[in-house]
Amino acid sequence: MNLCAIICEYNPFHKGHEYHIQKAKEITNSDGIIGVMSGNFAQRGIPTIIDKWERTKMALSSGVDLVIELPAIFSVSSAEFFSNGAVKLLDDLKVIDYLCFGSEYGNIDLLKEIAYALIDEQQNFKFFLKSYLKDGYPFTTARSLALQKYLVHINPNINAKELSEILASSNNILGIEYCKSLLNCKSKIKPITIKRLGSAYNENDLNSIFSSATSIRKFIKDNNAIDELEAHLPINVFKIMKDLFHNNYNFINEESLFPYIKYKLATEGESLRAIPEASEGLDNKILKEFYSCNSFNELVSRVKSKRYTYTRISRILCQYFIGFEKYPIEILRKESPAYIRVLGLNKKGADIIKSIKKNSPLEIITKLPKEYNSMLKLDIQATKAYSIINQSIHYKEDFLRSPIIIK
Repeated sequence: MNLCAIICEYNPFHKGHEYHIQKAKEITNSDGIIGVMSGNFAQRGIPTIIDKWERTKMALSSGVDLVIELPAIFSVSSAEFFSNGAVKLLDDLKVIDYLCFGSEYGNIDLLKEIAYALIDEQQNFKFFLKSYLKDGYPFTTARSLALQKYLVHINPNINAKELSEILASSNNILGIEYCKSLLNCKSKIKPITIKRLGSAYNENDLNSIFSSATSIRKFIKDNNAIDELEAHLPINVFKIMKDLFHNNYNFINEESLFPYIKYKLATEGESLRAIPEASEGLDNKILKEFYSCNSFNELVSRVKSKRYTYTRISRILCQYFIGFEKYPIEILRKESPAYIRVLGLNKKGADIIKSIKKNSPLEIITKLPKEYNSMLKLDIQATKAYSIINQSIHYKEDFLRSPIIIK
């Protein structure tokens, strides 16, 4: 089989995702699509608006054949760790031919060249990077500026303005990390990119072409309504969301976390320093600010600075809510997943699973075992934490649910 993978969150699934799947099939001429999807918490450090099983239904009804879960240790981490975990998982399946991702740039060649430069890290690049870090820029910004200077230095034909725009766009950055991860693990998987259309990923307003997941989440949060989203969602996805809405499903946003984070900071705030990203005094800054804050977004806004981005602070708080500090985070991030957790599949997906069984050393989990390692234990903990804010999900939902099967 010729198989294409997509690394996704579908938070929630929208028309842009539908377009991505269709184009991925067309460009790669694939026999099947595998989605590696974040669980109940997303890379930006927020809970998903809808749980992982309902989002799996959306994916399967929209052209994905097999959905497997990206372990929480990677799904709520920086772009580098997020991509490393997902790519290693895909590479270890031993059946994937293509990885297709969306990007603002839409051309794979320069993205791959940038990835090569980041891996190679020549002396000039390191010098530029140290210089920008010394000037107080956050690491991601410093790396972007150093990369621009370095690539233009070694290749004068590169357009500096175009390069700057590429490195300022989130999906380009994530795509570069995918390419970098594929190079690092010497994978045979071929990266393919599709140019994003419509709204930027973080655009707050609904768009007449493809509305972003951010704008859809914001609309639901602000209006507590669904019907107006019919034009912005695939028909099958709209039906799922409408059914959930009329059955009083709890649509979740980051503010749901705040009371629990505030309580935890007040009672055991010293444990925050066990989160690696909370180093360099960030834990103290968070502990200083939280008493006078009345919302999640207010706390993040007060703590963020030129050096520490909104997303980094959001991830720290989200990890703390889940309970990351009780796990060996830095060790787990360096490990490759030893299992794949199947969230859902169709008939073609069942054939893909058979192929994975023949070719891959990974344990295939459709029902949770009695004994499990720290990585899977953290996945289970993430669902337990999510059940606190989403009353539609049982505390032991991971043990109660079987994979979604679409015939």
